[in-house]
Amino acid sequence: MKRNTLVIMVGAGAVLAGLLAWAFAPRPIAVEVATAAVGPYEQSIVEDARTRLRDRYVVTAPLAGRLARIILREGDAVAADDTVATLTPILPPMLDERTQREQNTRVEAAVAVVQRADANVQRARVGLELARAELRRTEQLARENFIAPAKVETDRLSMQAAQKELEAALQGRHAAEHELETARAALLVSRSPSAQVASFPLRSPVAGRVLKVMQPSETTVALGAPVLEIGDIAKLEIVTELLTTDAVQTRMGALVRIERWGSPVALEGRVSRIEPAAFTKISALGIEEQRVNVLIDITSAPSSWQALGDGYRVGVRIVTVAHPSVLRVPVSAVFPMPGEGMAAFVVAEGRARLVPVDIGGRNGAEAWVLGGIPAGAKVIVYPPAALRDGARVKTRSVPLAQQG
Repeated sequence: MKRNTLVIMVGAGAVLAGLLAWAFAPRPIAVEVATAAVGPYEQSIVEDARTRLRDRYVVTAPLAGRLARIILREGDAVAADDTVATLTPILPPMLDERTQREQNTRVEAAVAVVQRADANVQRARVGLELARAELRRTEQLARENFIAPAKVETDRLSMQAAQKELEAALQGRHAAEHELETARAALLVSRSPSAQVASFPLRSPVAGRVLKVMQPSETTVALGAPVLEIGDIAKLEIVTELLTTDAVQTRMGALVRIERWGSPVALEGRVSRIEPAAFTKISALGIEEQRVNVLIDITSAPSSWQALGDGYRVGVRIVTVAHPSVLRVPVSAVFPMPGEGMAAFVVAEGRARLVPVDIGGRNGAEAWVLGGIPAGAKVIVYPPAALRDGARVKTRSVPLAQQG
């Protein structure tokens, strides 16, 4: 064999061996990476909710009679003590002894309601004074750096809630006094034969809007029949039905973001009450769930949610955990290790390194890292199943909007 031929064959074999080695050599695994960064972190409970009026008032017929046609319609504004309907008493029932007793009973019940409303007002005033005193004490301690500023915010919200409780109690007392006056006037009409042919006006107990007209046409109504429903649309609250496990994590005064209400701008609110009694509800999948009503006050300016009405559907995001500055990574970057807690892959010198991490919490997009990953580290999001510790990787950065 000639020398040149031998050299060519050896060279070709070397090239072939090199090609085979290159073909079967392990390739770097393409991965997507994100940067561990410091920033604000929140955990929240997302649930559907609905709006409702804090108080609604039903105007009823204080005596049996002929109800004139009501010209008011749903949405019409009325002032306190405005005449909303007119009732002409029917003569025979007015002379009935049973009707007289019923009217006397209504007056006695109305007196009891007024007394209870007075007690509620006094209790609300005491609660407001206690809340103001607690806020003053907390502000003094905060100025001396004895307590956290969050305590001051909580006490300030408590004072605002106490103020609203007093306003509601005063309005309730006004409505109770109105009912008492109506009951006494009806009793006077039933006792005075000369007044039985006169028309009896039905007045609005509060200022607000007409929510529902039960009797739009002229008709004969019985004693106690509902005629109109009135409420103040400016005094809306939100009620949501939380699972009891979520309600336990919710605290009074917690920040709430109100979303999906028909505007791209989210409203803000605060949890005002968590009802103590739960109820059973059947889910869409037929599963029995224990839920509890949570009430939310809207704290955004009323001018920003004037379009909302009673019974509107909204979405709420109740913040349960909030930190202004923590180390965060995309939640898709951490995963459980069998019997070893949580872990993540960090890119170092072109290779994936498996590191254990301590997690303080997770939400739908981010994980709060307590330790194991330094700020600025590149972490692999959605790590492939074939990825192993020490494997070579080829990285591609993920946009922030896609890191969850």
